[in-house]
Amino acid sequence: MTKEEVRCLTLCKVRLKIDSVVYDIGAGIGTIAIEAALLAKEGLVFAVEKNPPAAAIILKNAKKFGVNNLRLIRGEAPEALAELPLADRIIIGGSGGRLKEVLSAAQAKLKPQGRIIVNAITIETLATAVKQFAAMGLDEVNTCCLNITRVKQAGRAKIFKGMNPVFLIVGESRGK
Repeated sequence: MTKEEVRCLTLCKVRLKIDSVVYDIGAGIGTIAIEAALLAKEGLVFAVEKNPPAAAIILKNAKKFGVNNLRLIRGEAPEALAELPLADRIIIGGSGGRLKEVLSAAQAKLKPQGRIIVNAITIETLATAVKQFAAMGLDEVNTCCLNITRVKQAGRAKIFKGMNPVFLIVGESRGK
């Protein structure tokens, strides 16, 4: 499950609009997709997920939160993107080791003035995303690293417990 702080900054950086068409690729259990659907109330969110148990949780949570503008796409990107409408915003949380192909397909589906964001937890994903974003010729690319620390109880004291860093790589197509 994507941590709350990562979800918040991801959704902030992707700059959703009320009528955005959004892909959440590698949606996991749908935490980002559901929050995106709540923000883009007049839009449509496509949660792309290949794992059947995770996909079932997406549907359960969509119902729990009263989300009716979310569509579950059971399958693997990039193939699962073929029949989807063009997107305003694309969020990539997982690519099954096929990030280069997923980004290429995502770029082909991105509307002008669209934004793509990759959440990377591995060095390999970060390197691939940065290299591929440069090759895609996007008009604006930026990267940030989130180092989240939470306070935890340890006996009678409270201590800081750091979490693994997450890199957010964002690209924008100012387009036609």
